[in-house]
Amino acid sequence: MGIKGRIVALDIGTKRIGVAVCDPMWIVVSKVGLVERKNTPSGDQMALDEIKKICDEYNTKTILIGVPYNMDGTLGFQAENCINFIKPLEGEYKILYHDERLSSFEAEEILKKEGKKYTKNKGLVDVLSACIILQDYINEKG
Repeated sequence: MGIKGRIVALDIGTKRIGVAVCDPMWIVVSKVGLVERKNTPSGDQMALDEIKKICDEYNTKTILIGVPYNMDGTLGFQAENCINFIKPLEGEYKILYHDERLSSFEAEEILKKEGKKYTKNKGLVDVLSACIILQDYINEKG
Protein backbone atom coordinates (compact mmCIF):
# COMPACT_ATOMS: atom_id res chain seq x y z
CA MET A 1 0.00 0.00 0.00
CA GLY A 2 1.56 3.29 -1.07
CA ILE A 3 1.19 6.77 0.26
CA LYS A 4 -2.07 8.33 -0.89
CA GLY A 5 -1.86 11.65 0.93
CA ARG A 6 -3.68 13.16 3.85
CA ILE A 7 -7.27 14.26 3.50
CA VAL A 8 -9.05 16.78 5.69
CA ALA A 9 -12.75 15.92 5.95
CA LEU A 10 -15.48 18.42 6.79
CA ASP A 11 -18.99 17.94 8.09
CA ILE A 12 -20.37 21.38 7.27
CA GLY A 13 -23.28 22.71 9.26
CA THR A 14 -24.79 26.17 9.49
CA LYS A 15 -23.19 26.82 12.94
CA ARG A 16 -20.31 24.36 13.23
CA ILE A 17 -18.00 22.39 10.98
CA GLY A 18 -16.69 19.06 12.23
CA VAL A 19 -13.14 18.32 11.07
CA ALA A 20 -11.26 15.03 10.75
CA VAL A 21 -8.01 13.99 9.05
CA CYS A 22 -6.42 10.76 7.91
CA ASP A 23 -2.78 9.74 7.79
CA PRO A 24 -0.98 9.74 4.40
CA MET A 25 -1.54 5.98 3.93
CA TRP A 26 -5.28 6.15 4.72
CA ILE A 27 -5.02 3.80 7.70
CA VAL A 28 -6.02 6.01 10.64
CA VAL A 29 -8.78 8.61 10.81
CA SER A 30 -8.45 11.14 13.63
CA LYS A 31 -10.67 13.81 15.11
CA VAL A 32 -9.32 17.33 14.62
CA GLY A 33 -12.07 19.43 16.19
CA LEU A 34 -14.61 22.09 15.35
CA VAL A 35 -14.58 25.24 13.29
CA GLU A 36 -17.22 27.76 14.27
CA ARG A 37 -19.31 29.19 11.46
CA LYS A 38 -20.74 32.56 12.45
CA ASN A 39 -23.80 33.96 10.72
CA THR A 40 -22.14 37.21 9.67
CA PRO A 41 -20.81 38.49 6.33
CA SER A 42 -17.25 37.69 7.41
CA GLY A 43 -18.22 34.50 9.27
CA ASP A 44 -17.75 32.13 6.35
CA GLN A 45 -14.43 33.73 5.42
CA MET A 46 -13.18 33.29 9.00
CA ALA A 47 -14.22 29.63 8.89
CA LEU A 48 -12.53 29.14 5.50
CA ASP A 49 -9.34 30.76 6.86
CA GLU A 50 -9.41 28.34 9.80
CA ILE A 51 -9.84 25.37 7.43
CA LYS A 52 -6.86 26.60 5.40
CA LYS A 53 -4.77 26.72 8.59
CA ILE A 54 -5.79 23.15 9.40
CA CYS A 55 -4.84 22.03 5.88
CA ASP A 56 -1.46 23.75 6.26
CA GLU A 57 -0.94 22.12 9.67
CA TYR A 58 -1.61 18.66 8.22
CA ASN A 59 0.23 19.43 4.97
CA THR A 60 -2.63 18.61 2.62
CA LYS A 61 -4.28 20.17 -0.41
CA THR A 62 -7.19 17.71 -0.41
CA ILE A 63 -10.50 18.45 1.32
CA LEU A 64 -13.39 15.98 1.49
CA ILE A 65 -16.85 17.48 1.91
CA GLY A 66 -19.72 15.46 3.24
CA VAL A 67 -22.78 16.33 1.14
CA PRO A 68 -26.12 15.53 2.79
CA TYR A 69 -28.15 14.55 -0.26
CA ASN A 70 -31.88 14.08 0.13
CA MET A 71 -33.01 10.46 0.40
CA ASP A 72 -34.07 10.61 -3.27
CA GLY A 73 -30.53 11.68 -4.29
CA THR A 74 -31.34 15.32 -5.01
CA LEU A 75 -29.60 18.33 -3.50
CA GLY A 76 -31.52 20.03 -0.73
CA PHE A 77 -30.82 23.30 1.08
CA GLN A 78 -28.07 21.95 3.34
CA ALA A 79 -26.32 20.10 0.49
CA GLU A 80 -26.25 23.29 -1.59
CA ASN A 81 -25.09 25.22 1.48
CA CYS A 82 -22.10 22.85 1.87
CA ILE A 83 -21.15 23.07 -1.80
CA ASN A 84 -21.47 26.87 -1.89
CA PHE A 85 -19.49 27.26 1.34
CA ILE A 86 -16.40 25.47 -0.01
CA LYS A 87 -16.44 27.04 -3.51
CA PRO A 88 -13.94 29.82 -2.65
CA LEU A 89 -11.28 27.14 -1.99
CA GLU A 90 -11.82 25.21 -5.25
CA GLY A 91 -8.81 26.62 -7.12
CA GLU A 92 -6.47 26.24 -4.17
CA TYR A 93 -7.43 22.74 -2.99
CA LYS A 94 -8.62 19.51 -4.51
CA ILE A 95 -12.22 19.30 -3.32
CA LEU A 96 -13.83 15.88 -3.08
CA TYR A 97 -17.54 15.35 -2.44
CA HIS A 98 -18.97 12.34 -0.64
CA ASP A 99 -22.58 11.36 0.08
CA GLU A 100 -22.98 11.63 3.83
CA ARG A 101 -26.65 10.83 4.26
CA LEU A 102 -27.27 9.60 7.79
CA SER A 103 -23.71 10.22 9.08
CA SER A 104 -25.06 12.44 11.89
CA PHE A 105 -27.57 9.75 12.82
CA GLU A 106 -24.76 7.16 12.83
CA ALA A 107 -22.62 9.47 14.99
CA GLU A 108 -25.47 9.93 17.47
CA GLU A 109 -25.94 6.15 17.69
CA ILE A 110 -22.22 5.65 18.41
CA LEU A 111 -22.26 8.35 21.09
CA LYS A 112 -25.37 6.78 22.68
CA LYS A 113 -23.60 3.42 22.87
CA GLU A 114 -20.58 5.12 24.46
CA GLY A 115 -22.88 6.75 27.02
CA LYS A 116 -21.90 10.28 25.97
CA LYS A 117 -24.40 13.10 26.32
CA TYR A 118 -24.32 14.63 22.86
CA THR A 119 -27.64 16.50 22.99
CA LYS A 120 -26.03 19.38 24.93
CA ASN A 121 -22.80 19.21 22.93
CA LYS A 122 -23.69 18.94 19.25
CA GLY A 123 -20.02 19.50 18.43
CA LEU A 124 -19.36 15.88 19.42
CA VAL A 125 -21.75 14.76 16.69
CA ASP A 126 -20.18 17.08 14.10
CA VAL A 127 -16.61 15.91 14.72
CA LEU A 128 -17.59 12.24 14.80
CA SER A 129 -19.63 12.75 11.60
CA ALA A 130 -16.51 14.12 9.88
CA CYS A 131 -14.64 10.97 10.97
CA ILE A 132 -17.44 8.75 9.65
CA ILE A 133 -17.50 10.60 6.30
CA LEU A 134 -13.74 10.21 5.91
CA GLN A 135 -13.69 6.55 6.95
CA ASP A 136 -16.55 5.78 4.57
CA TYR A 137 -14.69 7.50 1.72
CA ILE A 138 -11.51 5.55 2.50
CA ASN A 139 -13.43 2.28 2.67
CA GLU A 140 -15.00 3.01 -0.72
CA LYS A 141 -11.93 4.39 -2.54
CA GLY A 142 -9.03 2.80 -0.63
